Amino acid sequence: METVLFTEAQCKTILDAIHGAQMDYDIDPRKNELLFYSGEANVLKFRLPISFASPQNGPDAGRDLRHHVLVIVRSGMAAVGCFEGGKVKDHKVFRAYMVRKKQGKSQLKYLKTKGKSRAGSRLRLAQSLDFFSDINARLGEYFRNFDIDRIGLSCPTTLIPHFFGSKTPPPFPKRDPRILKIPKHIQNPTYEALLQTNRFLLQGEVRYTVEGKELLETFRHEL
Repeated sequence: METVLFTEAQCKTILDAIHGAQMDYDIDPRKNELLFYSGEANVLKFRLPISFASPQNGPDAGRDLRHHVLVIVRSGMAAVGCFEGGKVKDHKVFRAYMVRKKQGKSQLKYLKTKGKSRAGSRLRLAQSLDFFSDINARLGEYFRNFDIDRIGLSCPTTLIPHFFGSKTPPPFPKRDPRILKIPKHIQNPTYEALLQTNRFLLQGEVRYTVEGKELLETFRHEL
């Protein structure tokens, strides 16, 4: 699929046109997307900005949300941030000694095969457990201090059980409807990567096939 990005203002205009024309579409709430079909083929996907309410809200989907958090987790490194009106209000980068240098394998994965008898393994395991607790403690502060409307999350499948199963659990359940899966790969969750991801999520994204190009042009005609 080809990709085009739109500003928040442009997305509001396109949404108004979609609802005004009473176009048919399906919804993927976990990705904040509208899905358009030709027959049974998905020809266009319209991801709304993270600042927009869920498309399940129909015409109200274009209303602005005030606070969102981003959570980007990798083995041994994570970045979290709280944003107000699209601007970063607070952030934190976390690092932990989790990866075995020779094998390049995280201690959490290594436990499944070799155990934790050596001192280095015990240290990596302890830091791994603290790593997730520290992340969730910071998220807990955000949720206590602000009404969080959206949660942008990027976490490998292998780490999801450790994130939600931490001794300090995250302040939201695994199937919280506010969770938006961040639709891009982030190799290193640095502060700059956090800001870049936020800028990307504040834009709308249209992905379309050749068959969906005519519909895309209909959207552009409204701008």
